[in-house]
Amino acid sequence: MVTSELSNNHHHQHISSNNSPMAKPNSRNKNSSIFLSDGCLFLGGALSALVLVWGFSSFTTFPNDTLNFETLSQNDAASSRTPDLTFDPPDKTFFDDPQMGYTMDKKVRNWDEKRREWLKLHPSFSAGARERVLMITGSQPEPCRNPIGDHLLLRFFKNKVDYCRLHGYDILYNNALLDPKMFAYWAKYPVVRAAMMAHPEAEWIWWVDSDALFTDMEFKLPLERYKGHNLVVHGWPHLIHEKRSWTGLNAGVFLIRNCQWSLDFMDSWASMGPQTPNYEKWGKTLRSTFKDKFFPESDDQTGLAYLIAIEKNKWADRIYLESDYYFEGYWKEIVGTLQNISEKYTEMEKGVRRLRRRHAEKVSESYGDTREEYLKGAGFSTGSSRRPFITHFTGCQPCSGKYNAMYSADDCWNGMHKALNFADNQVLRNYGFRRPDLLLNSVSPLPFGYPHP
Repeated sequence: MVTSELSNNHHHQHISSNNSPMAKPNSRNKNSSIFLSDGCLFLGGALSALVLVWGFSSFTTFPNDTLNFETLSQNDAASSRTPDLTFDPPDKTFFDDPQMGYTMDKKVRNWDEKRREWLKLHPSFSAGARERVLMITGSQPEPCRNPIGDHLLLRFFKNKVDYCRLHGYDILYNNALLDPKMFAYWAKYPVVRAAMMAHPEAEWIWWVDSDALFTDMEFKLPLERYKGHNLVVHGWPHLIHEKRSWTGLNAGVFLIRNCQWSLDFMDSWASMGPQTPNYEKWGKTLRSTFKDKFFPESDDQTGLAYLIAIEKNKWADRIYLESDYYFEGYWKEIVGTLQNISEKYTEMEKGVRRLRRRHAEKVSESYGDTREEYLKGAGFSTGSSRRPFITHFTGCQPCSGKYNAMYSADDCWNGMHKALNFADNQVLRNYGFRRPDLLLNSVSPLPFGYPHP
């Protein structure tokens, strides 16, 4: 089946107001995007051009399914903050089970127990396991049709590598279609599923679309905030439960716990995909449930909204709909603020000697903590002085070049260039350089003590 990036080349914008310290009044939604090509595509686009007025909801915590990492660490004095990559004992684990498989059709049972046993046999991975994150992103198997598409995807990937290096996260880049029947927006789930099996040491799997980038290299996931939850997505409960809107969440960036609940949930989620005989039926069901869904195919984003709304008692308590910061932000409302934010950070550094101090890149997190003290009153809303965490170029389609007609080519390409350079300046700073102009690639060395008070 041939699928086009253009078929998913839409976006949603949402506007609301909230004055809470973590509030993000202006946001939008899109269908999850990943691998796109002329054959089986890893989508990078969004799905609608609606303007909605959305609000926010409070958060509730629930009992946690996660492993008892404290017990694992206490039971073995050999636990270390530095995992031993050379040690793999001969004791049998789930890896030695011929029935265990990496594909979506291979059911996994007692996964929490199997992970726990593996960690016991590999004690050096126990310490810090609660916060261990594996980031996954990817692109299509074939070269991009857009002449500069592969270059742009390389820069987007570099940005993610930089972020992971700064915060000690592992990263996986996949450009293989692991299940040819699970095309378009469904293609990422076989990758996430296989990664859970391949990385029992990781507590969280963090999917980030290829056309999304980190524009705050210092901000770190507030994992303690998600204690008791197994899936984190950008969304608004009242839009799903009350409005029955398929744009009530965004599946392009999500954080999922490596546990049995998640495997079971993904089985239910993927049962709506194109690899099943009920694909067309699910398309009709989703469209009848969410009246604002205007396209007939069963997609992952609406499928997720369905599971939250219709199977609420089974799944919703463990899903955290994040709306208080830019867990995944709409590029159109962000790009125009970047220059002003850069200037505000420069003024901040002029008044704080520690933020001007040269330091090793490995200790950058401590300087981020220092900066946070001066950002407490900034909030997370559009127009604040705080850098947006993740900027998502929905509808720009960097690989195919078939951007949404509601944008101009200059909007997309200049916006991506500016955001990528804005993020890269935060990295180059540790190496003594910066780009004075966000639209230009040329760099300048930084004088000692920059910026001077």
